[in-house]
Amino acid sequence: MRKLLISAVAVATLTGGTVVIAQQMPAAPGAKDPARVTGGTYQIDPGHTQVVFAYDHMGFSNNLGIISESTGTLTLDPKNVAASKVSVEVPISNIRTGVAKLDEHLMKPEFFDSAKFPKATFVSTAVKADGPTGAEITGNLTIKGVTKPVTLDAEFYGAGKAPAMAGGKENVGFVATGAVKRSDFKMGYGVPMVGDTIELKIVAAFQK
Repeated sequence: MRKLLISAVAVATLTGGTVVIAQQMPAAPGAKDPARVTGGTYQIDPGHTQVVFAYDHMGFSNNLGIISESTGTLTLDPKNVAASKVSVEVPISNIRTGVAKLDEHLMKPEFFDSAKFPKATFVSTAVKADGPTGAEITGNLTIKGVTKPVTLDAEFYGAGKAPAMAGGKENVGFVATGAVKRSDFKMGYGVPMVGDTIELKIVAAFQK
């Protein structure tokens, strides 16, 4: 191999060419390995946590929106999943649908009434293991001052220690899915032309 490499450099030098030596890229610091998860309290990483929602529009399309920069905490006990807890605050003003006028409308009283209720919250009341890497999380979701029980199906995504250049903290991530009815939270405006059921996908990242 060394002789071949020397020959390649020699040929490139004589011909004015360039030698490109492939280097193996380092592995990502996180992996879907439950053994990497350590117990303790984690803070939400707001820059990498997103709430994605989908809704039916007149039976013609399934449109999406996203809410970013949530805050909150996660208390993990890998040896006793049922003892785990999560609490999240979601800033309503960060809703983005890609349509500016719709974003403005969603802030009005017939929808989120963000001036009066700037945040939605979720506080877990029970966590149940579901297979080796999943969990069923039941909790209280509060929107516009109305609190309703909601169940989310969460799946462990990965864990590990970030490199020093990224803070060097322990990280853990999950993806959760669920559904709510907006009419349950005093947001029945437009039903049934706009669907009542809102599908949720939550990408949640936490740092210890």
